[in-house]
Amino acid sequence: MTTLKSSENIRFGTVGSPQTTPQSGTPAAIHHTRLLGLDHLEIAWVQSVRVSDQTCAEIKATAEQHQITLSIHAPYYINLNSLTAELMQKSDERLLMAARKGFLAGARDIIFHPGSYHNQPPDQVYERAKQKLLEIREILDHEGVDVRLRPETMGKSAMFGSLDEILQLSRDIPGVLPCIDFAHMHARTGVLNSYEEFSQMLAAVETALGRAGLESLHAHLSGIAYGPKGEKHHLPLNEADLRYRELLQAIVDYQVRGSIAVEAPEPFHVADALTLQATYRRLQENPDQDEKLIRNGEES
Repeated sequence: MTTLKSSENIRFGTVGSPQTTPQSGTPAAIHHTRLLGLDHLEIAWVQSVRVSDQTCAEIKATAEQHQITLSIHAPYYINLNSLTAELMQKSDERLLMAARKGFLAGARDIIFHPGSYHNQPPDQVYERAKQKLLEIREILDHEGVDVRLRPETMGKSAMFGSLDEILQLSRDIPGVLPCIDFAHMHARTGVLNSYEEFSQMLAAVETALGRAGLESLHAHLSGIAYGPKGEKHHLPLNEADLRYRELLQAIVDYQVRGSIAVEAPEPFHVADALTLQATYRRLQENPDQDEKLIRNGEES
């Protein structure tokens, strides 16, 4: 059985089952993830959470057998700033169900899209999102559901989820940590795409959350198409302008630990995850040469 090398701080995997998985079902995806040499799987319950407790137990046992760490991508329809009581209740139920079932399946991290501004002042939306997460966190803690809720940084300027907002939520609420989507941050701002800027983002995490924030990082990564309003859609790495090697160099330099889940579109899903993993390993093994190239601007 392949095991995670002690020198590797980052576990790479895919969001959703690798498209090369020969059989359906999450246990098969976990087994195939191990055969590919990847170390993480983000289970994509993005439409709804319809899984039995028995299936969750099978997922957990398979992940433990193959030493694959798990995260959950909760349904897209979660919105901490829902406009009506009915919509808010449904949003709460989706996040709670993803957390409960994810915990039974052995996942520690529950990733979700935090919501929309709905043309409201960002400070007002932040307070509402904070209160809603405090309520949900209290319910989960009372039930003994030991997971980390991870609101994701969002790629459109109309969406609640800047890096500052997500880090502030993580500071204000125990049991909440960020999911940093580096492609989303590039698309949202039009910048944040150099070694210096990636380093500044990681430094912001450390300032807000201490070394613990960098030693339990969860991130999404892919190429991305974007315009004046931000994200349009995900792209494979070789069709995008994301300077992923510079990002990975910053991650090596800051001695980040955690997991990176890749959201490239099929059929590039697995290939991009393996490319990122291989690039990360090479940067770890030959840090001086690659740092020099990147910092001298000889890499694009």
